[in-house]
Amino acid sequence: MAEFAALSEVDSRTAGLAVNLRGVTKVYDNGVAALGPLDLDVGRTEFVSLLGPSGCGKSTALRLIAGLGSPTSGTVGVSQPPGEARAGRSIGFVFQEPTLMPWTTVRENVRLPLKLGHAPIAEANARVDEALTQVGLSEFADAYPRELSGGMKMRVSLARALVTDPDILLMDEPFAALDEITRFRLNNDLLSLWRNLRKTVIFVTHSVFESVYLSQRVIVMTSRPGRIHAEFRIGAPEPRGEDFRTSADYVGYCREVSSALAPSYPGRSGS
Repeated sequence: MAEFAALSEVDSRTAGLAVNLRGVTKVYDNGVAALGPLDLDVGRTEFVSLLGPSGCGKSTALRLIAGLGSPTSGTVGVSQPPGEARAGRSIGFVFQEPTLMPWTTVRENVRLPLKLGHAPIAEANARVDEALTQVGLSEFADAYPRELSGGMKMRVSLARALVTDPDILLMDEPFAALDEITRFRLNNDLLSLWRNLRKTVIFVTHSVFESVYLSQRVIVMTSRPGRIHAEFRIGAPEPRGEDFRTSADYVGYCREVSSALAPSYPGRSGS
């Protein structure tokens, strides 16, 4: 039986967890088995990356955690702040595409979740200003999406996810379409935000290098239907920066993760 539930503060099995998936599967109406069975625990304030081949269910898992779909079977548990009516309200989602409204300004794009939630105007203004400051876009509040670079558009999308002050931030390959220099810069900025805001981050990526650089833990998934094939704890000291990215430890972690990832691709085998 499929279930979406709020994690109880008093349940010893889920104490300290932000997300708890048990036996989760997803089979679409066309018969495609996309996911599972999947068991996954993510601790509060943890940064976890889901890594795997296209179609392995990484994005499907994010959407189930966000409550944007229902599992075919299993339980999706998500922590929620005291007094919240729905667990989904504690979640921010950054999609692969910025999905900005081209006819309005950066400020109004970021304001959208608060407008939909009928937040008081004064409170909304303060939250929007804070979110734009967090992503370094205060000077572009009145700009339109057409005036922004790809990296700046993604910053707007991130600010829109942060404006409701979610406990959990879900990110679905947000930097995949960006050039390498911009991607490195946004990786650094995201780590800085994570350290300062202490959010739980679940990050989907195809990049071994990105997953190792960003994460405390990398989850390698199998090809469809996606299950956990391996996981790695990245024991790099904080704060991370270019010293880690150019270190022998970083290269070693990337080699290990790549080796585990290889069998996930049809026609490939690990050595």
